[in-house]
Amino acid sequence: MGSDSAVHLDFDPGAAAQFDGLFGLPHTPEQAALVVIAVPWEPTTSYRRGTANGPRAILEASRQVDLFDIDTGKPYEAGIAILPFDAEIERWNAEACALSTPIIEAGGRVEGDPELQESLLKVNELSHALNERVYTLTKTQLNANKIACVLGGDHASPFGAIRAYAEKYPGLGVLHVDAHADLRSAYEGFLFSHASIMRNVAEQIPGVGRIVQVGIRDFSEDENNFIQGSNGRIVTFFDRDLAARSFEGEPFAKTAAAIVENLPQHVYISFDIDGLDPSLCPNTGTPVPGGLTFREAVFLLAQVAKSGRKIVGFDLNEVAPGKGGDEWDANVGARLLYKMAGFALQTRR
Repeated sequence: MGSDSAVHLDFDPGAAAQFDGLFGLPHTPEQAALVVIAVPWEPTTSYRRGTANGPRAILEASRQVDLFDIDTGKPYEAGIAILPFDAEIERWNAEACALSTPIIEAGGRVEGDPELQESLLKVNELSHALNERVYTLTKTQLNANKIACVLGGDHASPFGAIRAYAEKYPGLGVLHVDAHADLRSAYEGFLFSHASIMRNVAEQIPGVGRIVQVGIRDFSEDENNFIQGSNGRIVTFFDRDLAARSFEGEPFAKTAAAIVENLPQHVYISFDIDGLDPSLCPNTGTPVPGGLTFREAVFLLAQVAKSGRKIVGFDLNEVAPGKGGDEWDANVGARLLYKMAGFALQTRR
């Protein structure tokens, strides 16, 4: 955990933000028990871009979050900090976005076009480099006995982190909140597409014991077949079925309990903001009608914590700021980030 020296002598948790850190906190990554890794990455975003700007927008919005939390108490006391933004990741993203744009415009059909084929190869190489960097950054924090959180970027961002967590916690459960199943195979030719993150986790990270998906409402027939053929390794609570439970009178508390009982002891949360109702994230890359309310999402997180399971790590992705300084998406993202941080620190204690 963070040391007692993590709290600055002049720090007043009830005052307006006094420091430039995440949530206006004074902690350094060395002092903090929970360290956030910003991954401004979006080259495979297939509908509209902007999520690479999410980490900085959330950092700015986080300074307006009240630090006392009715669900988790005072998570800031353990120390929460964000690593400096990695300039090389930002360069890789700019290069990969420039290369991927004509590929996306062509619908991923690169056959017979040597230039597009070369671009696709390079984007996949940069994606692999990104995965290795995130893996190393996450592993470094885990080796220092920290909780590491990836703040994307598109949903391809946390693959390296999930790999590092699965190595430390074999049999790891991934609670995946999303509008999309993210089980496509190399979508548009991108080996590490945001639409393929859970397919890649399932096929390339054997340390993940189970993926429990919540809120899924946009998926292909192939993805549905992949779920059905997973022999229970992927358990999906489709948005349609969540709605049906509600319409038939089932309290959300019972629904949440059914979700949680499918998770193993060690839980990693992978949260795509579009798993929420799009009124809460209108500028996300691929918004879809339906989804969880903010209160339902927080209740679900609380049930994981109350069940005695340990939230070992988490990520938050696909938050995109609006045009003209619209901060709504970032405000929602910052508050969700603080809730997840609080529950993770709570279960660690």
